[in-house]
Amino acid sequence: MDRLQAMNAFVTVVDCGGFASAARRLGMSPPVVTRAVAELEERLGLRLLTRTTRFVRVTEAGARFAEDCRRILGEIDEAEVAASGTHAAARGTLVLTAPVLFGQLYVMPLLVDYLQRCPEVDAQCLFVDRIVNLDEEGVDVAIRIAELPNSSMQATRVGRVRGVLVASPAYLRTRGTPAHPRDLEQHTLVARGGNSPTIDWQFVEDGKITTRHLRARMRTNSNDSAIAAAVAGFGIAQLLSYQVDEHLRQGRLQAVLAPFEMAALPIHVVHREGRRATQKVRGFIDLAVETLRAHPALR
Repeated sequence: MDRLQAMNAFVTVVDCGGFASAARRLGMSPPVVTRAVAELEERLGLRLLTRTTRFVRVTEAGARFAEDCRRILGEIDEAEVAASGTHAAARGTLVLTAPVLFGQLYVMPLLVDYLQRCPEVDAQCLFVDRIVNLDEEGVDVAIRIAELPNSSMQATRVGRVRGVLVASPAYLRTRGTPAHPRDLEQHTLVARGGNSPTIDWQFVEDGKITTRHLRARMRTNSNDSAIAAAVAGFGIAQLLSYQVDEHLRQGRLQAVLAPFEMAALPIHVVHREGRRATQKVRGFIDLAVETLRAHPALR
């Protein structure tokens, strides 16, 4: 392996926190990556990484060298882009992840648009309602609906969503519209997840966050089924605003207890490549940011 490839392997190990995950990202075998780092250490006469059976940790000298490697590799990438032209065609496989329903409603339409614009790009979608580790699962771009912790990932905010309580007009005509969170004790509730007969829903009351311990008559593990139950007039469900936007606009559902809603959650487009993002990643991110920021349901 030449010196630049070895530097790239080393930086990837540092970023991923291990040889196995770095090898997956690079499409190499772990022994090849391990040997590349060992050759670097031998050439430099320095220990760049501390290895145990449980973790890989960069040394002080290794951290300084990793920053130099990133700078050098970044300059090479920029030189290649400048030489080949800024409009070089995007190519390769784009791997992305998003929550299930958000992926279906908002990501899939813009992904189809992107693939039609970029015929040399393929896509692999991982739509799941869990946090996906981008490094370990080889994901290029993620849509996250949450406040984000500090990390090495790059994140661009594209919108926000609210937690809302909804019910059908028919249900509200029959059972009445709750005026305060305590009124929910007299209503039929639909909850997502959990095995306990009681649920904890949070509200802002008198400027403070309060938790109401309530009984759900129906519990389900999917957002789609909770929405279906609410539209059918069964009861009141708690969902995210983007999940029920179309139903609210069409009048199939109505929001209740809006003055008591919790603060909105931000939506971010997250990726890991920074300035060195490939054409396929950069092109998708640019389109995603433009499209999602313009969507009225996400403002």
